[in-house]
Amino acid sequence: MSIVKAKEHYLGINGNKKHNCAQAVIAGFKDRFSLTDELVAIFAAHGGGKAPGGLCGALYAARHILENVSPGEMEKSSDAFIKTAGSAKCREIRSMKKLSCLACVEKAAEILVNIHNCNTVNQL
Repeated sequence: MSIVKAKEHYLGINGNKKHNCAQAVIAGFKDRFSLTDELVAIFAAHGGGKAPGGLCGALYAARHILENVSPGEMEKSSDAFIKTAGSAKCREIRSMKKLSCLACVEKAAEILVNIHNCNTVNQL
């Protein structure tokens, strides 16, 4: 359910507060990885192309989670994301119009699920 949760947080539906892309990924996996509400709040500063190096906020959040639970998987996560999005950088992804921000949240969440074999549903 983590992919669905991440998308619901991004959209602000089903009783979830609307979050930016980075926050949505953190919030969607909060229970799975014992993340805090404080971390969700911290990631408010990393959406909309404001992640370090202009990285996509959703990818940045996924990488942050992996850094703490599976550091060896970080490169794999970026490669999988770039293959779909065309870039790791928010501005470039937006200019190519290959993925929407919601699709970036979904892709980042899928990467976390695939790496950690979470039981999820891909469709919202």
